[in-house]
Amino acid sequence: MSTVDTPSAAVPRWSARDLRMRRLLCLPVDAPTASVASAQGLVETSLLISASRCLLTYVFLPFLAPLLGLKFGIGPVLGIVVGVVAIVANVASVRRFWRADHRYRWPYTVLSSVIVVALLWLVSADIGTLLSL
Repeated sequence: MSTVDTPSAAVPRWSARDLRMRRLLCLPVDAPTASVASAQGLVETSLLISASRCLLTYVFLPFLAPLLGLKFGIGPVLGIVVGVVAIVANVASVRRFWRADHRYRWPYTVLSSVIVVALLWLVSADIGTLLSL
């Protein structure tokens, strides 16, 4: 009688919903896990970038651009650049949360999805502004 060593904790057991989300995020089931600390650090970074985009677009540029003599089209260009960076950071942070198998991965995925949708809307508005110039 031969026995095969199969570690029971090697591959975590996920629900069907979890497996579908991991496939959507292109995370293989046997991918190495991330640490919870790295996931939380990336979340903080992505939220900081998203918040910076809003502050830049709606607080600083409307007041500082005229004082600094910046052209009108600089706001939408910066909005697009920072918006795209924020979207990438949000997606990366969701992927990291899932790789870490973080207990708040579903609530954070919902929050980040709302933020990404808002950023997509803002980037498309900035593109529309640039096209109408």
